[in-house]
Amino acid sequence: MTCAGCQGTGMKVSIRHLGPSMIQQMQHPCNECKGTGETINDRDRCQQCKGEKVVQEKKVLEVVVEKGMQNGQKITFPGEADEAPDTVTGDIVFVLQQKEHPKFKRKADDLFVEHTLSLTEALCGFQFVLAHLDGRQLLIKSNPGEVVKPDSYKAINDEGMPNYQRHFLKGKLYIHFSVEFPDTLSLDQVKALEATLPLKPTSQLTDMELDECEETTLHDVNMEEEIRRRQQAQQEAYEEDEDMHGGAQRVQCAQQ
Repeated sequence: MTCAGCQGTGMKVSIRHLGPSMIQQMQHPCNECKGTGETINDRDRCQQCKGEKVVQEKKVLEVVVEKGMQNGQKITFPGEADEAPDTVTGDIVFVLQQKEHPKFKRKADDLFVEHTLSLTEALCGFQFVLAHLDGRQLLIKSNPGEVVKPDSYKAINDEGMPNYQRHFLKGKLYIHFSVEFPDTLSLDQVKALEATLPLKPTSQLTDMELDECEETTLHDVNMEEEIRRRQQAQQEAYEEDEDMHGGAQRVQCAQQ
């Protein structure tokens, strides 16, 4: 039945006197019906739901992740959310979150993998086995006489991820090659390479002009460490400048 305390609104209004000609009006949920606007006699109260109109129920939902589904894609179960009287039942929505893989990176339907070659493999050819996501072993090898340059890409068709809703279509598998160079070479190795590789470009300067040039020395450098050192030096210089100017007394403005 309709709550007599709030007339079915579920809210009550109380007036509080703060002082002469001053009052405060406050609105709060009705205590008799707990804000529902309805009350029920204890004799008529349902023993199963205790008058709450809803009961707790467990239900198992089977979520099927189809081939090719993307990160962030939603799987919706219409009308499976919590039910309540006089309301439209909502949906349960599962949002897929794709875990990172230690070797493969996914972009849409394409897969990317990193592979490092030695200088010999990059110049003379390579062959290696790649374990795919489905457990297959792929034999990857270069073409005869092919030279692989550092930071280059090669692609294998139809070895990427399956397309959602069109499982027979697959993306590409991209292999990003890095080339590992040796730290040093012996004189014999240098001579052997010079005899095999194309000739070095000759200098356009004469011996006299070369003698007039200043000779320099190259040394190894870690650019990340250099940037960090410069930023630290700039910060120290800024703090020192702040200390010098911060100690000066400030001139007060004259007052009229």
